[in-house]
Amino acid sequence: MNTALHRSSSARGFGKDKRGVAAIEFAIIAPVMLALLFGILCYGMYFGTVHGVQQLAAEAARAAISGMNNQERTTLARATVTNGARSYPFLAVDKLAVSSIETDPATGTFTILLTYDASGLPIFDLPFVPLPPRTIAHAAAIQRGGF
Repeated sequence: MNTALHRSSSARGFGKDKRGVAAIEFAIIAPVMLALLFGILCYGMYFGTVHGVQQLAAEAARAAISGMNNQERTTLARATVTNGARSYPFLAVDKLAVSSIETDPATGTFTILLTYDASGLPIFDLPFVPLPPRTIAHAAAIQRGGF
């Protein structure tokens, strides 16, 4: 009879017992919060990489202004990208590609195109996040000038 009385009193007290509620709430909320945290960190790293590629393209175009011909401009742009990539923490020099195009010979516009293979970034390891493109490309145009 004691066990029957004990069972019925514990069943009545089950709804009123608040021990362990914080642990259950944490178990429900923690995965969502961790997913948000890792998503923010990974997207931040991706945006930092995009910004670095954009800045390097602009720096390469500025350096290419001083070249006398298209080949020299391209060489100056490549050297600027190689040397400047070390100052951006999320960029690897071996994944950068520099190309140049004379877009409009009549006006003398010269374009530097910088592409980066971002497939090694941790954002592409996240399982349930909408993913950005794996190749980042930015172009910067300069006006061949003064003559």
